[in-house]
Amino acid sequence: MSDASYDPERALAAPRRIIPPPVIMSRGEAASPASMDTTRDVGVVIVAGGSGSRVGGEELKQFRWIAGRPALLHSVQTFMARPDVASVVVVLPKAYAADPPPWLFQCDVDRLLVSVGGRERHESVYNGLEDLPEQVRIVVVHDAARPLVTDDTIERVVAAARAGTGAVAALPVVDTLKRVDESGHITETVSREQLWRAQTPQAFPRDMLERAHHAARTERVGATDDAGLCERIGEPVRVVRGSERALKITEEADFARAEALSLLTE
Repeated sequence: MSDASYDPERALAAPRRIIPPPVIMSRGEAASPASMDTTRDVGVVIVAGGSGSRVGGEELKQFRWIAGRPALLHSVQTFMARPDVASVVVVLPKAYAADPPPWLFQCDVDRLLVSVGGRERHESVYNGLEDLPEQVRIVVVHDAARPLVTDDTIERVVAAARAGTGAVAALPVVDTLKRVDESGHITETVSREQLWRAQTPQAFPRDMLERAHHAARTERVGATDDAGLCERIGEPVRVVRGSERALKITEEADFARAEALSLLTE
């Protein structure tokens, strides 16, 4: 992503609307008394606005089926299963936001919103962040391209955010790292000590994430993840243990890998 290409005035002018879900309950089940007693102060923004160009094909990668369900639905239902979640905002490309796939509503539709994505990832997150209800105090941002997120990982990032810091699910780097030049020749062996591979979900106190996004829009910069936006304004962000199951689907072969990982338990 090119930060130099980010124009906040263009982003503000871009058409966007929220599509309320149909009033249906596909499961036919009322909320349990236990879930009603839980304080719902967590909002989730699931970024599913990418075109998936590296995967290829006409169907969006977040709509393709993995382990018996569309990839996006895995994430939506996992977050919906948490009683502390007040709202899940799914950010879709404009062409799909007006007419979401019907399977998306196989969850608690009262807590579901669909928002229109921006040109860049951080614009999509900003749109979703604006649409969360007022009672949300903790915001979780997740990529739909990581369909196998576990509740244990979600719990770790949410707990860290409740303690007042940003939190990134991540795994320590275990491979030897090499820096190379344009011709592929090694110029340096990079120490892997203290290096981690960032994943999603990432969680933040709401006011922290809002300040980070407003600063980025004002200064016309972007980042490849929300932690980067918080880091650049000096907010504390820590890593928590992620999961090998949280594979990010970027290539065709990743669908087979995700199928295999879905059979593993942690």
